[in-house]
Amino acid sequence: MNNDFSKPQRQSATGIIVIVVHGSFRVIKALIIPIIIAFFRTSENKHYLLLGLLALLIIAVIISYLWYRNFTFFLNKQNQEFVVNKGILNRDQVIIHLEKIQQVNINQNVLQKIFGVYGLKIDTAGASGEEVVIYAIDEASAYNLKEHLLNRKTNSVNETAELAPEPEMATPVLKISTFTLLKVGLTSNYGQSLALMFLFFIYLIQEARHIMDLLELEEGYVESAVMGLATLFSVAIIIVVLLVALLVINLVRTFYKYFDLEIGQHKHSLILSSGLVAKKNTMISPNKVQITKHSQNYFQKKLNMLNISLKQANFGVSKNGKEMQGNTLEIVGCNAVERDELLRMILGQVPVKGKTFIPDWRFLNLPIFFKLILPLAIFLLVAVNIPEVKPFIGFGLAYFIIGGFMIYISYRRHRIAVNQEFIIKTSGIWDISNEIIMPHKIQAITASQYPWHKAVDVGHLCLHTAAGRIHFKYGNYTEIKRLVNYWLYQVESGSENWM
Repeated sequence: MNNDFSKPQRQSATGIIVIVVHGSFRVIKALIIPIIIAFFRTSENKHYLLLGLLALLIIAVIISYLWYRNFTFFLNKQNQEFVVNKGILNRDQVIIHLEKIQQVNINQNVLQKIFGVYGLKIDTAGASGEEVVIYAIDEASAYNLKEHLLNRKTNSVNETAELAPEPEMATPVLKISTFTLLKVGLTSNYGQSLALMFLFFIYLIQEARHIMDLLELEEGYVESAVMGLATLFSVAIIIVVLLVALLVINLVRTFYKYFDLEIGQHKHSLILSSGLVAKKNTMISPNKVQITKHSQNYFQKKLNMLNISLKQANFGVSKNGKEMQGNTLEIVGCNAVERDELLRMILGQVPVKGKTFIPDWRFLNLPIFFKLILPLAIFLLVAVNIPEVKPFIGFGLAYFIIGGFMIYISYRRHRIAVNQEFIIKTSGIWDISNEIIMPHKIQAITASQYPWHKAVDVGHLCLHTAAGRIHFKYGNYTEIKRLVNYWLYQVESGSENWM
């Protein structure tokens, strides 16, 4: 591929197969269930079904090829824009200003590895929330294009001297070992893995019902089989099996996403590389990071490791009409020294907590009522009227004790620390997180107060950034107003840009 990006060019020619396979896979994925049902239920004329499927695949191939032919991209040096032309019948032109580009990802899945091409995705902070994906581009062009997009001030668009691939880790900073990933998988993401396991179980039930319909089995067979399995094992064994499954899911997710995680510095950018099956390379500029967050739970503290999240701006409205917030990059398994080194690279220095503000005890009122008293009252009302529920009243007491303890921990952890350079919000129950922002990253500030809190001088603070909001609830309202005036003065008198 030509590395003179000032001229419109197509994707790699060898990548046509990748694009065609991608389009065909989307068709098969969308129709797989109807095809299976039709195949099993249709006893005659199955060849017509196969011919129809073949016709759909041929149409998908033609559409994919036309999409490839009409997809071109180039860099407009004069206007500092990246321009993409695409579409088959309706031709669209996407124009991205280079200063809006937050990160450039270079990926390579199994199919792309076979044909020696890469995928390149550009994430922006535009109002429309759109992103550009190039499915097939050779390695040299991918790294040169990424360099031009993120380092536009130092590189000429039609400079073609660097035809060799850029080194992914010019200055290595951090590499997460396999043993560290093992510890990460055993000590984090319990909630996400539990939700994933629950969704997988629901998916299995639904697919089992589809199979029952195909084989014309008696309704209720799956439910009776599940109940029989539950009575076969004791509750203790089931809990052990669920815990083992939870840990296995955690480990699989962690290794799939973060395997061979490396962080390096290249000129003024950070490069993150990870992935087990599909390798993902991401280049970001530190000044694009809006919120820097590091979190740690009890087990991770004992093992001297923590996780870091880099949140970037991406406000806008997605195609389905939902509001989008910032892209988040995760760096897992760091120790305290590595965390401080990364913070220096991103923020220029290691943040130090200044004056710390704590919430009023009224922080506890609403959580206690809505999360403890009201649910427990409903449960006791049901238990009194339904004899089968009465033996489980003890669980209600345990819920009240554990829930009250968690709410109190949440109150104790809810803090905000302020100095001249940084704002650090601390929160959490199990995972204790510290969110760090610089005052010049603030987009707007909201200070609010309920009428019944005026007499006790209690109010709420919300810092709006391009990557999300940071809340501090039930603080001293007089102090909150002073902080708001101080931050507004810093923003108005400073010369630093938020991106």
